[in-house]
Amino acid sequence: MSDISRPRSRGTLLRGPLLLAVAGLLAACAHPGAPHAPLARTAPSALGLAATPARPAELPTAQWWQALGDAELDALMDEALAQHPSLAVAHARAAQAAALADARHAANGPQAGFSADVTRQRYTANGLVPPPIAGNVHDSANLQATLSWSPDFFGLHRAELDAALGQARAAQADAAAAANTLALQLARGWVGLARILADQRVAEQALEQRRAIARLTRERVGAGLDSQVERTQADAAVPDAATQVEALAEQATLARRQIAVLAGKAPDALPDLAPRLDTLARPDVPAVLGADLLGRRPDVVAARWRIEAATQGVSAARSEFYPNINLSAFIGLNALGLDKLFQASSRQVGVAPALRLPIFDGGRLRAQLGGRQAELDAAIGQYNAAVLDAVKQAGDALASVQSIDRQQDLQQQAQAGSEKAWRYAQERYGAGLGNYLVVLGAESQVLAQRRQAVALQARALDVRVALMHALGGGWSDDTAALQTASR
Repeated sequence: MSDISRPRSRGTLLRGPLLLAVAGLLAACAHPGAPHAPLARTAPSALGLAATPARPAELPTAQWWQALGDAELDALMDEALAQHPSLAVAHARAAQAAALADARHAANGPQAGFSADVTRQRYTANGLVPPPIAGNVHDSANLQATLSWSPDFFGLHRAELDAALGQARAAQADAAAAANTLALQLARGWVGLARILADQRVAEQALEQRRAIARLTRERVGAGLDSQVERTQADAAVPDAATQVEALAEQATLARRQIAVLAGKAPDALPDLAPRLDTLARPDVPAVLGADLLGRRPDVVAARWRIEAATQGVSAARSEFYPNINLSAFIGLNALGLDKLFQASSRQVGVAPALRLPIFDGGRLRAQLGGRQAELDAAIGQYNAAVLDAVKQAGDALASVQSIDRQQDLQQQAQAGSEKAWRYAQERYGAGLGNYLVVLGAESQVLAQRRQAVALQARALDVRVALMHALGGGWSDDTAALQTASR
């Protein structure tokens, strides 16, 4: 007999109607509308980033502040990163987001439960329950185990889980960004305090010099070489210099309090903190910015994961247009009267498959999908802004590093000339050959150059600290590890 005349199996006979039924269900679903084209992401090449990555020796390490070479700063930084309240909040948010992802993962699998209850009740004699139960008190009991599962035919559960994982990874990167920012603030505060103390030492030198000039002027007035005008000018210069010293002492106190708070301590915990600019080392910096910059910055990585979460949110919203199938079953014992609960006749078994199909709910679902698509566009826009800001921060810091190095070379030449001119003016005035106004003018130039030297030295360190932060602070992206932790 030929193959054409052979009877077909039951599976073959049912396959056609089943496919037709599925096709009919899908056709009856509400339509999600036209596809949405999301915003484009900014490419590194469009921002002028070099394709060649920087050399490893030029990049900051995870403890990048150690390149400054100050052990006291290293110890404070460890305390700050371990106990500052803002970091505790950031880590708690990351843990919360990871827990939500774990909860979503658990909710997508089969669910099992067990319930047991006992009721003692007097039944009304005038209700639906007939005698002999009506009008009497009876005990009833129920023991039931349930099992339910919703198959993920259209990817809704997977999309919801991926969206939750994306948010958890973004929160983890946010915590790293918060730690990097705290380290930046503490390192900058350290350099700022060192600058204030250096300025204070310059001001104290100026105060001593003006006191010496005042003594010399009084001697010259006594000898008849100067008038009371020069003496009055010299005496007035002393309290002016003392005021500058006191103002810098106030700034140093406030800076110490700020550093203590950043380290997670009481504001008055570090009254004797005294970093020095001349002992802080200058970290190496890269010559160019490479495209790998974007992968080392935790804020950029966080923005990228939010795009992933929003993309999966769009997929989940689109899956809402398709049928949702839920399979559930239960088995247990139910009896009126505790003595009958464990009899075989008290058993109850049931299966409850359910199908939910959106047909006339298209308007609400399309609005929900539109909202998710708008969230995706917003996430991409925030990512593009984060990328642009990252490149600007790093580029600004690198340009400042190069410019300040050139400024320092020129300033050193100017300061050497001012110091020499001031020494000549002092010698001539002491010998009675010069005017006091010449000494004051030369001194003003020297003090200005000394302050400029301190300012440039502090800025050279500050912009290097800012550059290390802009380069990601030595952070390594470990957010993908959440995938294996949750699945």
